[in-house]
Amino acid sequence: MLLFTPESCAGRDPLAVLASTLDAVDVIQVRPKAHGSNAPGAARDTYDWCVKVAALLETHGRSGIPVLVNDRVDVAEALLGRGCAGVHLGQDDCLVGVARRRLGPAPLIGLSTHDAIQVAEAGEEPVDYLGFGPIHGTPTKGYARGLGVEAAWIASAGSSVPVFAIGGIDATNAADLARIGRVAVGSAILSAADPGRAAREIRALLDA
Repeated sequence: MLLFTPESCAGRDPLAVLASTLDAVDVIQVRPKAHGSNAPGAARDTYDWCVKVAALLETHGRSGIPVLVNDRVDVAEALLGRGCAGVHLGQDDCLVGVARRRLGPAPLIGLSTHDAIQVAEAGEEPVDYLGFGPIHGTPTKGYARGLGVEAAWIASAGSSVPVFAIGGIDATNAADLARIGRVAVGSAILSAADPGRAAREIRALLDA
């Protein structure tokens, strides 16, 4: 899963960066950070980027790649049938049950989890996948230490839905998560000198 934050593209055209990764990406989560998720303008910014991403995928013949909205159930709802496949929620975002009622049974709903208790509780929710992490420390996100690779293995083994490991993952450590086979990566790809190569390297390490 590519965490597509346009501001992480090192000053380059975000859509060109995204296009270079499409042969190695199977899910795209759109998460612009120009605004906080609840700040004025956040919904419009997220909406506009989702539309741009969906149009890019159509142009490149990759419309089968699911596009998920980060946090904003209202944006996901507005774009169902227009290139949006669902929403990813954090622990402090809209309740999963509320999101499911608004979106219906088919769209994808993902949920961030940060410990074994949250993973277990998610088993009672109508979610399609989980994010679990941070696996490694990400000081910019406020996590000096990560949960570790073994915690991710346990979370994946104990979950009834697919788990995407997240947090500080790049080509130097992705191989440790091949047992899970799914990761969510943002800046390690988007800010790389060659984003497409970075995405392909991580994909190859997981497939191995």
